[in-house]
Amino acid sequence: METTPSSTTVLALSVSIVVLLYLKFKRSSAQLHTIPTMGPSGPLSSYRGALNYLRNAPKIIQAGYYKHKSIFRVPYLDKWVVVLSSPELINDLRKARDDDLSAAHGFAATLAVNYTLGAGFVTNPYHVRVIQSSLTRSINARFADIHDEIVTAFQDEIGKLLNQNSGFDTSNWVVVPALKTVLRIVSCTSNRLFVGVELCRNTDYRDLNIEFAEDVMKSAKVINLFPNVLKPLVGPMFSPLPRGMARAKKHLVPMIEERLKVEEEYGKDWEGRPNDLISWLLEHATGEERTVSNLIQRILMINFVAIHTTASSFTQALYHLAAAPEYVAPLREELEAALLDDGWSKAAMGKCVKLDSFLRESQRFNGVSAINMNRMVTNPAGFTFSDGTHLPRGSFIAAATYATHHDDAHYANADMFDGFRFVPRGVGAGGEGATESAKFGMVTPDAAFLSFGLGKHACPGRFFAVTELKVMLAHILQNYDVKLEREGVLPPSEWFGTTCVANRSANVLFKKRT
Repeated sequence: METTPSSTTVLALSVSIVVLLYLKFKRSSAQLHTIPTMGPSGPLSSYRGALNYLRNAPKIIQAGYYKHKSIFRVPYLDKWVVVLSSPELINDLRKARDDDLSAAHGFAATLAVNYTLGAGFVTNPYHVRVIQSSLTRSINARFADIHDEIVTAFQDEIGKLLNQNSGFDTSNWVVVPALKTVLRIVSCTSNRLFVGVELCRNTDYRDLNIEFAEDVMKSAKVINLFPNVLKPLVGPMFSPLPRGMARAKKHLVPMIEERLKVEEEYGKDWEGRPNDLISWLLEHATGEERTVSNLIQRILMINFVAIHTTASSFTQALYHLAAAPEYVAPLREELEAALLDDGWSKAAMGKCVKLDSFLRESQRFNGVSAINMNRMVTNPAGFTFSDGTHLPRGSFIAAATYATHHDDAHYANADMFDGFRFVPRGVGAGGEGATESAKFGMVTPDAAFLSFGLGKHACPGRFFAVTELKVMLAHILQNYDVKLEREGVLPPSEWFGTTCVANRSANVLFKKRT
């Protein structure tokens, strides 16, 4: 049968891609041949292993953690991932120079950032400095705004339901879809600091940031199903950026244009300059980064990192609180003592060490991912660990976070939830003697608590995120009683590959505290 030129071209291209992928896989597999493999490692069978890994990532990582003790590899559809499971090798990762192991490139590969968040996330990640410095320094000064927005958001989301359904009868419960509600509250609270009270309460802007964060995660998963050679072709097809940018511009262009105009006329320190994300970005942005479009893209980036994980972490903690009412009385006693001394303030939250422990334990127990601390070997000479293991340039590395958190060698009865596991010794029943402990605090990562990463690349926004988590849980303790639809039955977490999120369909019942 005669073949047309177009079909011949397609056939030749397809064969070339298959051959290229085979040769690339064979070369990368040969370079990592000393690293033990979880699942099949052949040129074709490994793709079957990669599909299995997508379905059972936490189980496979857990099995590799105990079987190989220090290091092993798992197949992705687009690469091999080398997983570290010993404290010694994780410490090597922590201490490595950026020129050897790049956190930015590791994060970029995980989220396909060139197509989901923009290449600037890697080529000029100045937003990290903004979060580390300006945002973190402003938490105390903007604490009243954080608290006010949380109070307002809870009233809008839950208080109105209670008033509609029960009137003055405080014995009635209302059913609240947990994760969806928490996402809206976190979006409003974060954007109170980012763009101000008016825009943070705009329904379309609030939903834009929630949906954009979800679209980034979904798009990254789809794009990463394809080998690197095909990503430039499929990436733009699945990119959430054009749609997100178009929607965001409707809200942000007038605000940013006005801010740039005022700054040009009166200088950077003009009287009445808002202490918000736009001002913080302008402190650090240079050149093309000071254009309206690029500033909007950075705001979307920061919303992505601020909303998704925080909302899931809080929802997990809410499920634990609703499932275990025995924690409520001691947490309330501690909170009331702290508020009596310091009112609603960052200092009061610092004294709530039981509250901090409860949140840290929830994050340890549930986690946010089976692996974390993603790195890419960028040194042309490769990287050698302290045990002599050598990885070539281009290797992708991560730490076995979930397995570490559930190892009895690190935590007694690690598969049991203990909300007060991290309470320092000497703290009384009502929180007497409590001060924020750097050793036990949720913001402090260590070799056995990796949710925020470790070392200089630990999550820069964790101080703001933990403040949000504390104030939200404290507000619930002060104002509501909560329970699950099936009392005492914790909603199971949901896994998507290596990512763990709070159950999306579970409800929590709320009623006014009497």
